[in-house]
Formats: sequence, C-alpha cells, structure tokens
Amino acid sequence: MLRRYIAEEPTSRLAIWARRTAVFSLIATILAIVIVRWGVLEFKPALATFGGALVFSIIALLLAFAAFVVIWRDGLMGIGYSLTAIGIGLALLAYPSYLAVASYRLPWIYDITTDPIDPPRFEALARVRPRDANPVIYAGLSSAEQQRNAYPEIETLEQEATPQASYDATLAVVTKRKWNIVARRPPERGREGRIEAVARTAIMGLREDVVIRVRADGQGSRIDVRSSSRYGSFDFGSNAARVRTLVDDIDDAIGRQKPEPVATPKKAKGPPAKASPPQPRNR
Repeated sequence: MLRRYIAEEPTSRLAIWARRTAVFSLIATILAIVIVRWGVLEFKPALATFGGALVFSIIALLLAFAAFVVIWRDGLMGIGYSLTAIGIGLALLAYPSYLAVASYRLPWIYDITTDPIDPPRFEALARVRPRDANPVIYAGLSSAEQQRNAYPEIETLEQEATPQASYDATLAVVTKRKWNIVARRPPERGREGRIEAVARTAIMGLREDVVIRVRADGQGSRIDVRSSSRYGSFDFGSNAARVRTLVDDIDDAIGRQKPEPVATPKKAKGPPAKASPPQPRNR
C-alpha cells in the first residue's frame, strides 16, 4: 500500500526569530520592573535593562515586517509568529511612545511645588536619599518659571479650617494612598505641620519624594505640597499630576470634615432670687 507524504511548507526563519526576540523583550521588561520595585539593583542598571528591552522590541517589529515580505514572496509559513511578535512589540512600545509624544509640550523639570518662592524642604527624606540622586534643594526661579507656564493651576491650598484639622485631613489622604510615610509632625503653636512620604510611579515603581507643609494663616491654614523625582532631569509630568490630584483630594477631605461643635457657655448657678414683698395699694 502506497503512502502519501504531504510536504509541509517551511516556516520563515525571520518570523521565528521575530517571535523569539519579542518574547525576550517582554521577559526583559518584566525583569526590569521587578528589579526597580524590589530594589535589587540601583536605578541606572535597571533603567538600562528597560531601555535594552525596548530596543529588542523594535528589532522584533522589524523582523516581523521583514518576515511578512518573505512569506508573501516565497509562500512560506509563519504568519502567526509574525503577528505574535508585532502584538508584543506594539504593547511594549505603546506607553513609552505616548510619553515621548507628551514630552514635547512639557518642561524639562523634575521638581514641582505649590510655593516656588518658599518651597517645603525635605528633612527626613534628605537623609535617606542616595548620594547619586537629584539634589534636595529646589532648582530656583528658572524651574519656577517653567512650572508656572506649564502648570498654572498648581498653587497653595488655602483653607478656613484650623491647621490641626487640615493636617488630619492631609494625613488621612496620604494614608489612603498607601505611600510610605517617612516622617510626620502635627502643627503646634508657632510650628508648622509636616508630612514626608515616598510615592511610586504607576508602572516602573520609581520612587518620588513628597513633602506636605501645613501652616497657620490667621484663623485658617495654608497647605503647600512639593513632589520631586529622585533620578532623572525629566519626569514626564508625573510630579505635577501628583501634586494636582493630592491638593484636590485634600480639599475634598477638608470639605467633608464635620465642624467642631461650638460650646455654649453654661449659666452660673446661684441662690434663687428673693421675692419682693407686696406693695400696699393706695386707696
């Protein structure tokens, strides 16, 4: 009995290598994120790993498109491999591409504050920052001018609430965000309230330092916020977004506070007044 052998069409080697490269870039990207979040390596090696992963994703896209040409011309197999490589590559490059486009209209700064004239100072965080991190001293008037042009809505929050009430609402907001609170100090007579915490970016988990200052302002209070990236001279607008949303959340939290009941003065207890004797009537 004769057996028929159906010769399978060969698979494009470009398609195979496109998928391999895309998978490798995906693994390298996940590894870079884990390295940053767990603090296994310093920031610069982790960033180099992430950058290398993006380069490999670009290479995977180029190989996949080249494989399409070869498959169409020679009638080879490998469409599925090429589509997988394209999907992984586009997924990895989507968010960095968005940030690159957004960077054209954002200022080249990394330190945002509601009070550029007298910005809140980092005290406890200044002692825990690595030596190769950005300076804790505010950049000055040049950075303030760029911030004012790009983010004019960022300004000091003024409230009629007492400094203690504003501090309590601020602490509740920071706690709800699950930031790592490094130091806190409630306001007292003649001393401002302070909260210093470490926030993380959404994807890479990069550390960005935040300090909140609460000062008395007449019968009310003034709340100032400062957020600064530890590394890099450009933050892609992350610090401004954090300051903006934090100020809005604090404002809402203070608005939801119940006003303190006003104590009414108690009447002093004394002996009952003596009744005056009846006056005789004139007839």
